[in-house]
Amino acid sequence: MSNKLTYVFSAIFVLLAHGGMLLNVFFNGNYSSVSSVIILSAAVLFLDIAYFTAMLFFKQNTYAIDFLMILLLNMSVIFQSCFGKVHLSIKHYITCIIALIACRAGYMLCRNHKWLQEQKKFFYIGIVILMVVIITLTGSRSMWISLGPITIQPSEFIKPLFVLACATSIAEQQKKRKVFIFHVVYENLALFGLMAMIFLLQWWCRDLGSLPTFVAIYACGFLLRICYPKAKFSKNKLIAAGTVLLIVAIIGIKFAPSYVQDRLHVDIWGDQSGDGYQQSQALIGIANGGWFGKGPGHGYLHNVFAHNNDIVFATISEEWGLLYALMMVFVILIIVMIPLINPPRSYFHATMATGICASFAVQMALNIFGSCNMIPFTGVTIPFISSGGSSLMVSGLMAGMLIACQSPVFVQSNKTKKKKPVQSVNYPQQQYSPRRESY
Repeated sequence: MSNKLTYVFSAIFVLLAHGGMLLNVFFNGNYSSVSSVIILSAAVLFLDIAYFTAMLFFKQNTYAIDFLMILLLNMSVIFQSCFGKVHLSIKHYITCIIALIACRAGYMLCRNHKWLQEQKKFFYIGIVILMVVIITLTGSRSMWISLGPITIQPSEFIKPLFVLACATSIAEQQKKRKVFIFHVVYENLALFGLMAMIFLLQWWCRDLGSLPTFVAIYACGFLLRICYPKAKFSKNKLIAAGTVLLIVAIIGIKFAPSYVQDRLHVDIWGDQSGDGYQQSQALIGIANGGWFGKGPGHGYLHNVFAHNNDIVFATISEEWGLLYALMMVFVILIIVMIPLINPPRSYFHATMATGICASFAVQMALNIFGSCNMIPFTGVTIPFISSGGSSLMVSGLMAGMLIACQSPVFVQSNKTKKKKPVQSVNYPQQQYSPRRESY
């Protein structure tokens, strides 16, 4: 009974949150006809109720991430539909629906870690195929594929596959093999090779902004592999790995391409029309918005390139205020913290959840700190908030994987070998008979 009440109260909370935002649009928004507000309100509330109803057909241990997902996605629909002028952003709305479907797919596919373990080779194959697609089909060293009005970023789909590759390597940590004088795990070498290939791909495509996200996934997977029971990874090796990483980072910064060097050393106020344009305009927009914003649709940043993805934090701050923007960040942080509050049910799911949370946290930090000129501008998106089909779809898929970590299914593999019957042995004074193993 308490679970049902919690579900109902959570649904009411989400509806009230979206209702309050829509009232703000009605009283303070920039619109020429009230029908625009009515259409936007109907679309948001319909998606809320439809998702709450659909969730009743899925049996889970917890629905916390689901409610946070729909809360964030419909917040993003309202934000994206008010930039410049109130109107329903149909493209973003449809993309959010696809993200919710992807969330369900991620949940269903990742609940059974034994099945995922059997599909391990396909994760590596999928990453390699996506790399080949990026090199051959994007053209002119780009990360995007244009299909008429639709653009796809294949590198986004590498993230969940890379997380799964790290998670499925956990069980192999007890299988060390001697190579010359070293005892190594082959899958650790394979993952290091994948990370090196991703680094080279990002370098070749001149898109180093999203590289820290992949590094965060790899680093979390690496730490959990060396902490795995019986992994027996010495402190000396850990210190050596950290030293190598530091040296690579220093070399990378020193010999980074010219466009990266420009972003590292740009004076945004001295070059407001060049490399510092987006960051300077973003800071001006945040300052103009204050705590409560200029009102939905009353901002200026919608005229700046990438206002709805790369500098979306600043655009939201200008129109809705820093208070709304920080609330949005807080909700994303709760999604990241939930796996720590409700620990996953297996080491595999813990590894998967850690990689996903690291990806979300680093990606959000890069966007916000880059917009505020606290770090060089990277041009990455905020999960669930920024526009972009590939990013939203992958964020939804990875959120579903997080839900699977909280509600896993443990079933015996169909490939389990039949055990030979054990005959009972008679001992003096006592008889022992075989017992069935429990799973």
